[in-house]
Amino acid sequence: MKLLDLAQTLRDNTYPGRGILLGKSACGNYGVIAYFIMGRSVNSRNRVFVEQDGGIRTQAFDPAKLADPSLIIYAPVRVLGDRTIVTNGDQTDTVYDYLSQGKTFEEALETRTFEPDGPNYTPRISGLVTVRDGNLSYKLSILKSAGGNPDSCQRFTFDYAQSLAGQGHFIHTYRCDGNPIPSFEGEPETVALSGDLDAFGDLVWENLNEDNKVSLFVRYIDLRDGSCRTRIYNKNN
Repeated sequence: MKLLDLAQTLRDNTYPGRGILLGKSACGNYGVIAYFIMGRSVNSRNRVFVEQDGGIRTQAFDPAKLADPSLIIYAPVRVLGDRTIVTNGDQTDTVYDYLSQGKTFEEALETRTFEPDGPNYTPRISGLVTVRDGNLSYKLSILKSAGGNPDSCQRFTFDYAQSLAGQGHFIHTYRCDGNPIPSFEGEPETVALSGDLDAFGDLVWENLNEDNKVSLFVRYIDLRDGSCRTRIYNKNN
């Protein structure tokens, strides 16, 4: 199977919305995580990522401009032992709570649905990365409406138990820009990964649409000892 070029994939889509990319570095030594947010409205663009308890949270860049925090202020990344949770909403907390109780990623997301922001009904996308005994595995999930019909929630989970070096899987909320914005369709996109943390982060940030990008989180987790390095990019500084 031919891997997609990540830079080209990002450049070709002016509005993928929020995106999660999980995979293994080309050298095979690191688990790779990327999460980005984009925005078209003043409220959506008025955000930054800040570090918190080993993960991150979103925060209003200018509190005076914050209108409705319900769908834009949340903790996208949380860490529980050897597992890292990354999502595009407050389902991060749902997954964290369920895992803490010995339940599963899937059980947690069965209690959630897409966002109540009709007519877009933005999908909830989620990822779970596990680094254990030198091995990397990960899952991706999307909860979406049935072609824009809010009467039906469709839940899809993709499980990558045997990760491959130099390969990542990319899922995003929207297929492309539009009005209403069409939801992502199909399996996560399989993309080629290369470079160290800085090169990878710069590649993602530089190829996201300049007008719509807001913030980016990237992390490399060392599979040998579980240590991690993180970079955060915020358009608002």
